[in-house]
Amino acid sequence: MGNNAPIGIFDSGLGGLTVVREVLNLLPGEDIIYFGDTARTPYGSRPPAEILGFMHEILTFFSTQNVKMAITACNTMTALGLEQAKKEFPFLLIGVNNGAEVALRVSKNKHIGVIATEATINSGKHASAIMARDPAVSVYPQACRQFVPLIEQEKLHGLEIENAAREYLAPLHENGVDTIIFGCTHYPFINDIIKEIMGTEVALVDPARETAAQARTELAHQDKLSTRARGRVRLCFSADLSRAERFTNCAINFSREMGFAASFELINLQDYSVTKV
Repeated sequence: MGNNAPIGIFDSGLGGLTVVREVLNLLPGEDIIYFGDTARTPYGSRPPAEILGFMHEILTFFSTQNVKMAITACNTMTALGLEQAKKEFPFLLIGVNNGAEVALRVSKNKHIGVIATEATINSGKHASAIMARDPAVSVYPQACRQFVPLIEQEKLHGLEIENAAREYLAPLHENGVDTIIFGCTHYPFINDIIKEIMGTEVALVDPARETAAQARTELAHQDKLSTRARGRVRLCFSADLSRAERFTNCAINFSREMGFAASFELINLQDYSVTKV
Protein backbone atom coordinates (compact mmCIF):
# COMPACT_ATOMS: atom_id res chain seq x y z
CA MET A 1 0.00 0.00 0.00
CA GLY A 2 1.19 3.55 -0.71
CA ASN A 3 1.74 6.32 1.78
CA ASN A 4 -1.70 7.79 1.11
CA ALA A 5 -3.58 4.54 1.70
CA PRO A 6 -6.09 4.84 4.56
CA ILE A 7 -5.80 3.85 8.20
CA GLY A 8 -8.56 1.57 9.46
CA ILE A 9 -9.77 2.01 13.05
CA PHE A 10 -12.36 -0.34 14.52
CA ASP A 11 -14.34 -1.03 17.66
CA SER A 12 -17.34 -2.99 18.91
CA GLY A 13 -19.43 0.17 18.58
CA LEU A 14 -19.01 3.89 19.12
CA GLY A 15 -16.19 3.94 21.66
CA GLY A 16 -13.37 3.84 19.12
CA LEU A 17 -14.37 7.30 17.94
CA THR A 18 -12.24 8.56 20.83
CA VAL A 19 -9.23 6.97 19.12
CA VAL A 20 -10.25 8.50 15.77
CA ARG A 21 -10.20 11.92 17.42
CA GLU A 22 -6.69 11.43 18.79
CA VAL A 23 -5.35 10.05 15.50
CA LEU A 24 -6.75 13.05 13.61
CA ASN A 25 -5.13 15.39 16.14
CA LEU A 26 -1.71 13.83 15.57
CA LEU A 27 -2.05 12.81 11.92
CA PRO A 28 -4.38 15.26 10.16
CA GLY A 29 -3.10 14.27 6.71
CA GLU A 30 -4.25 10.65 7.00
CA ASP A 31 -7.39 9.20 5.45
CA ILE A 32 -9.36 7.38 8.15
CA ILE A 33 -11.90 4.58 7.77
CA TYR A 34 -13.67 3.85 11.04
CA PHE A 35 -15.81 0.74 11.54
CA GLY A 36 -18.09 0.42 14.57
CA ASP A 37 -19.95 -2.88 14.94
CA THR A 38 -23.16 -1.29 16.21
CA ALA A 39 -25.16 -4.35 15.12
CA ARG A 40 -23.43 -6.62 17.65
CA THR A 41 -22.23 -4.35 20.46
CA PRO A 42 -21.37 -4.92 23.29
CA TYR A 43 -18.60 -7.48 22.91
CA GLY A 44 -17.43 -7.64 26.53
CA SER A 45 -19.76 -10.40 27.72
CA ARG A 46 -19.57 -12.54 24.55
CA PRO A 47 -17.56 -15.80 24.25
CA PRO A 48 -13.98 -15.20 23.11
CA ALA A 49 -14.37 -17.34 19.98
CA GLU A 50 -17.32 -15.23 18.84
CA ILE A 51 -15.40 -12.00 19.43
CA LEU A 52 -12.46 -13.32 17.41
CA GLY A 53 -14.80 -14.21 14.56
CA PHE A 54 -16.18 -10.67 14.51
CA MET A 55 -12.65 -9.27 14.55
CA HIS A 56 -11.67 -11.39 11.55
CA GLU A 57 -14.71 -10.15 9.58
CA ILE A 58 -13.85 -6.53 10.26
CA LEU A 59 -10.20 -6.94 9.32
CA THR A 60 -11.25 -8.69 6.12
CA PHE A 61 -13.38 -5.62 5.33
CA PHE A 62 -10.32 -3.43 5.84
CA SER A 63 -8.40 -5.69 3.46
CA THR A 64 -10.95 -4.87 0.77
CA GLN A 65 -10.32 -1.17 1.47
CA ASN A 66 -6.53 -1.57 1.04
CA VAL A 67 -5.63 -0.02 4.38
CA LYS A 68 -1.96 0.43 5.27
CA MET A 69 -2.65 0.06 9.00
CA ALA A 70 -5.49 -1.10 11.23
CA ILE A 71 -5.91 0.05 14.82
CA THR A 72 -7.92 -2.16 17.17
CA ALA A 73 -9.68 0.58 19.14
CA CYS A 74 -11.20 -2.03 21.42
CA ASN A 75 -9.46 -3.38 24.49
CA THR A 76 -11.42 -6.63 24.34
CA MET A 77 -10.29 -7.45 20.79
CA THR A 78 -6.77 -6.21 21.56
CA ALA A 79 -6.50 -8.55 24.54
CA LEU A 80 -7.99 -11.59 22.82
CA GLY A 81 -6.90 -11.45 19.20
CA LEU A 82 -4.25 -8.90 18.31
CA GLU A 83 -1.21 -11.17 18.16
CA GLN A 84 -2.94 -13.82 16.06
CA ALA A 85 -4.40 -11.20 13.70
CA LYS A 86 -0.90 -9.82 13.05
CA LYS A 87 0.00 -13.20 11.53
CA GLU A 88 -3.07 -13.32 9.28
CA PHE A 89 -3.26 -9.87 7.68
CA PRO A 90 -0.67 -8.09 5.51
CA PHE A 91 -1.02 -4.54 6.86
CA LEU A 92 0.38 -2.97 10.02
CA LEU A 93 -1.81 -3.78 13.01
CA ILE A 94 -1.71 -2.23 16.48
CA GLY A 95 -3.99 -2.43 19.50
CA VAL A 96 -5.11 -0.04 22.19
CA ASN A 97 -2.22 1.06 24.38
CA ASN A 98 -2.67 -0.45 27.86
CA GLY A 99 -1.87 2.81 29.63
CA ALA A 100 0.49 1.09 32.07
CA GLU A 101 3.47 3.40 31.58
CA VAL A 102 1.42 6.58 31.92
CA ALA A 103 -0.38 5.24 35.01
CA LEU A 104 2.87 4.29 36.70
CA ARG A 105 4.32 7.70 35.89
CA VAL A 106 1.45 9.67 37.43
CA SER A 107 0.51 7.44 40.37
CA LYS A 108 1.92 8.60 43.69
CA ASN A 109 0.70 5.85 46.02
CA LYS A 110 1.03 2.89 43.60
CA HIS A 111 -2.66 2.03 43.92
CA ILE A 112 -3.92 1.81 40.34
CA GLY A 113 -7.45 0.93 39.26
CA VAL A 114 -8.44 -0.51 35.88
CA ILE A 115 -12.01 -0.21 34.63
CA ALA A 116 -13.00 -2.25 31.58
CA THR A 117 -15.39 -4.81 30.13
CA GLU A 118 -15.66 -8.28 31.67
CA ALA A 119 -13.67 -9.88 28.86
CA THR A 120 -10.84 -7.36 29.19
CA ILE A 121 -10.68 -7.69 32.97
CA ASN A 122 -10.77 -11.49 32.75
CA SER A 123 -7.83 -11.45 30.32
CA GLY A 124 -5.64 -9.91 33.04
CA LYS A 125 -3.65 -8.00 30.38
CA HIS A 126 -3.63 -4.64 32.15
CA ALA A 127 -2.68 -6.02 35.56
CA SER A 128 0.13 -8.15 34.13
CA ALA A 129 1.50 -5.20 32.11
CA ILE A 130 1.57 -3.00 35.21
CA MET A 131 3.05 -5.65 37.49
CA ALA A 132 5.75 -6.50 34.95
CA ARG A 133 6.97 -2.93 35.16
CA ASP A 134 6.62 -2.52 38.94
CA PRO A 135 5.75 -5.56 41.12
CA ALA A 136 5.25 -3.27 44.12
CA VAL A 137 2.10 -1.73 42.62
CA SER A 138 -1.36 -2.75 43.83
CA VAL A 139 -3.76 -3.16 40.91
CA TYR A 140 -7.53 -3.06 41.37
CA PRO A 141 -9.41 -4.33 38.27
CA GLN A 142 -13.11 -3.56 38.02
CA ALA A 143 -15.47 -4.91 35.35
CA CYS A 144 -18.14 -2.37 34.36
CA ARG A 145 -20.81 -4.43 32.64
CA GLN A 146 -23.37 -1.66 32.13
CA PHE A 147 -21.13 1.14 30.85
CA VAL A 148 -20.90 0.17 27.17
CA PRO A 149 -24.62 -0.61 26.72
CA LEU A 150 -25.60 2.67 28.41
CA ILE A 151 -23.13 4.72 26.37
CA GLU A 152 -24.26 3.03 23.15
CA GLN A 153 -27.82 4.02 24.12
CA GLU A 154 -26.62 7.65 24.33
CA LYS A 155 -27.10 7.74 28.11
CA LEU A 156 -24.04 9.86 28.83
CA HIS A 157 -25.78 11.79 31.61
CA GLY A 158 -28.48 11.11 34.18
CA LEU A 159 -29.20 8.84 37.12
CA GLU A 160 -28.82 5.52 35.31
CA ILE A 161 -25.23 6.05 34.22
CA GLU A 162 -24.37 7.88 37.46
CA ASN A 163 -25.70 5.05 39.64
CA ALA A 164 -23.78 2.46 37.62
CA ALA A 165 -20.61 4.54 37.95
CA ARG A 166 -20.99 4.87 41.71
CA GLU A 167 -21.45 1.11 42.05
CA TYR A 168 -18.37 0.25 39.97
CA LEU A 169 -16.12 2.95 41.37
CA ALA A 170 -16.92 2.34 45.05
CA PRO A 171 -14.35 -0.49 45.47
CA LEU A 172 -11.66 1.66 43.85
CA HIS A 173 -12.43 4.56 46.15
CA GLU A 174 -12.37 2.25 49.18
CA ASN A 175 -8.94 0.94 48.19
CA GLY A 176 -7.51 4.44 47.84
CA VAL A 177 -6.57 4.35 44.17
CA ASP A 178 -5.06 7.60 42.94
CA THR A 179 -4.99 6.60 39.25
CA ILE A 180 -7.55 4.87 37.03
CA ILE A 181 -6.85 3.45 33.58
CA PHE A 182 -9.72 3.52 31.10
CA GLY A 183 -9.57 -0.04 29.80
CA CYS A 184 -12.31 0.66 27.26
CA THR A 185 -12.41 3.36 24.59
CA HIS A 186 -16.06 4.11 25.41
CA TYR A 187 -15.24 5.44 28.88
CA PRO A 188 -13.84 8.89 27.95
CA PHE A 189 -17.42 9.79 26.99
CA ILE A 190 -18.31 9.68 30.71
CA ASN A 191 -15.04 11.17 31.92
CA ASP A 192 -16.81 14.00 33.77
CA ILE A 193 -19.04 11.61 35.75
CA ILE A 194 -16.08 9.49 36.80
CA LYS A 195 -14.08 12.56 37.76
CA GLU A 196 -16.96 13.93 39.83
CA ILE A 197 -17.32 10.65 41.74
CA MET A 198 -13.61 9.97 42.28
CA GLY A 199 -12.51 13.57 42.80
CA THR A 200 -10.08 15.72 40.90
CA GLU A 201 -7.10 14.31 42.82
CA VAL A 202 -7.51 10.94 41.07
CA ALA A 203 -5.75 10.81 37.68
CA LEU A 204 -7.71 9.34 34.78
CA VAL A 205 -5.58 7.71 32.08
CA ASP A 206 -7.08 7.63 28.57
CA PRO A 207 -4.88 5.31 26.44
CA ALA A 208 -6.36 6.68 23.19
CA ARG A 209 -3.66 9.38 23.09
CA GLU A 210 -0.85 6.86 23.53
CA THR A 211 -2.44 4.63 20.89
CA ALA A 212 -2.42 7.48 18.37
CA ALA A 213 1.21 8.26 19.22
CA GLN A 214 2.13 4.60 18.67
CA ALA A 215 0.39 4.66 15.28
CA ARG A 216 2.41 7.70 14.24
CA THR A 217 5.66 6.08 15.38
CA GLU A 218 4.93 2.83 13.51
CA LEU A 219 4.02 4.63 10.28
CA ALA A 220 7.09 6.85 10.47
CA HIS A 221 9.32 3.83 11.08
CA GLN A 222 7.87 2.13 7.99
CA ASP A 223 8.06 5.38 5.97
CA LYS A 224 4.29 5.25 5.42
CA LEU A 225 3.15 8.65 6.71
CA SER A 226 0.72 10.43 4.39
CA THR A 227 2.02 13.19 2.12
CA ARG A 228 -1.31 15.03 2.25
CA ALA A 229 -1.99 18.11 4.37
CA ARG A 230 -5.57 17.06 5.16
CA GLY A 231 -7.18 13.64 5.01
CA ARG A 232 -10.75 12.38 4.73
CA VAL A 233 -12.87 10.59 7.33
CA ARG A 234 -15.29 7.74 6.56
CA LEU A 235 -17.35 6.60 9.54
CA CYS A 236 -18.80 3.14 8.87
CA PHE A 237 -21.23 1.16 11.02
CA SER A 238 -22.98 -2.20 10.81
CA ALA A 239 -26.42 -1.00 11.99
CA ASP A 240 -28.51 1.96 13.14
CA LEU A 241 -26.73 4.58 11.08
CA SER A 242 -28.99 7.43 12.21
CA ARG A 243 -28.14 6.78 15.87
CA ALA A 244 -24.42 6.55 15.08
CA GLU A 245 -24.55 9.85 13.20
CA ARG A 246 -26.53 11.54 15.97
CA PHE A 247 -24.16 10.28 18.68
CA THR A 248 -21.06 11.24 16.72
CA ASN A 249 -22.25 14.76 15.97
CA CYS A 250 -23.18 15.24 19.63
CA ALA A 251 -20.15 13.65 21.31
CA ILE A 252 -17.43 14.41 18.73
CA ASN A 253 -18.39 16.84 15.99
CA PHE A 254 -15.45 16.33 13.65
CA SER A 255 -16.57 19.09 11.31
CA ARG A 256 -17.17 21.74 13.96
CA GLU A 257 -14.36 20.85 16.37
CA MET A 258 -11.61 19.66 14.06
CA GLY A 259 -12.42 20.82 10.54
CA PHE A 260 -12.94 17.34 9.08
CA ALA A 261 -16.05 16.61 7.01
CA ALA A 262 -16.99 13.03 7.88
CA SER A 263 -19.15 10.78 5.70
CA PHE A 264 -21.41 8.13 7.26
CA GLU A 265 -21.83 4.68 5.71
CA LEU A 266 -23.71 1.48 6.53
CA ILE A 267 -21.58 -1.63 5.90
CA ASN A 268 -22.89 -5.15 5.43
CA LEU A 269 -20.11 -7.46 6.61
CA GLN A 270 -21.60 -10.42 4.75
CA ASP A 271 -20.89 -9.00 1.30
CA TYR A 272 -19.16 -5.69 2.21
CA SER A 273 -21.78 -3.66 0.41
CA VAL A 274 -21.97 0.03 1.31
CA THR A 275 -24.96 2.32 1.85
CA LYS A 276 -24.01 6.00 2.12
CA VAL A 277 -25.95 8.80 3.78
